[in-house]
Amino acid sequence: MEIITVNSNNIEQEHICCAITEKKGETCVSSKKAWLKERFKDGLIFRKLDARGKVFIEYIPAEKAWCPIIADGYMHINCFWVSGQFKGQGYANQLLEQCIADAKAKGKCGLTALSSTKKMPFLSDPKYLRYKGFQVADSAAPYYNLLYLPFDEKAPIPKFRDCAKQGKIREKGMVLYYSNQCPHTDKYAPIIKEIAEQHGTTVILRKIETAEQAQNAPAPFTTYSFFYNGDFVTNEIFAEKKFEKFLASNVL
Repeated sequence: MEIITVNSNNIEQEHICCAITEKKGETCVSSKKAWLKERFKDGLIFRKLDARGKVFIEYIPAEKAWCPIIADGYMHINCFWVSGQFKGQGYANQLLEQCIADAKAKGKCGLTALSSTKKMPFLSDPKYLRYKGFQVADSAAPYYNLLYLPFDEKAPIPKFRDCAKQGKIREKGMVLYYSNQCPHTDKYAPIIKEIAEQHGTTVILRKIETAEQAQNAPAPFTTYSFFYNGDFVTNEIFAEKKFEKFLASNVL
């Protein structure tokens, strides 16, 4: 099996790896593919193993990244995932090496990636990236780390924008910031709003539609950031049962 590049010419035929496996997930898949098509214009690269599995890397020039960072001249890794039967076969190294080579060929000064103090769902594995030479450039509440791999010792140190550092917003109640960068969000954001309304409350949905909005978001992970009474709660997508449990424990 080989690593292939997904682009505007083949995206409709290719499995995009992170898509949910449910038979009813096609709407979610199409929302992610539509998001990717728009980002290809901004220089996004999506490379994956030529197989049906979660083995891929997605990266974009940091100036166009949907992440509130200041990292001019860097290439930003949106998502990097190797799972299941494909672990331990060197695919992660291949994908990262191709990303590094591509970034250098394009004159970038290094790579950045959103990670965490310990392994968290939907975020890049800090242990692996630190092993590959990434360093902590900046931190944001409550557990985010901006990692970077400079290609030159004179490369500037990237950082989070101030708007995303504190993990707080002014709005009270339940507020969800999300985007179509993940295929799961377009399905589950309306579901939790509907569940909340069934219980006599509500979730305010703040969908991020542009890179500018993402770069001014109140939390580093613009794919999904849930707040309650002004405080950041989680970047992990609420499915029905998890959200019901959160409501019972915190709201109702």
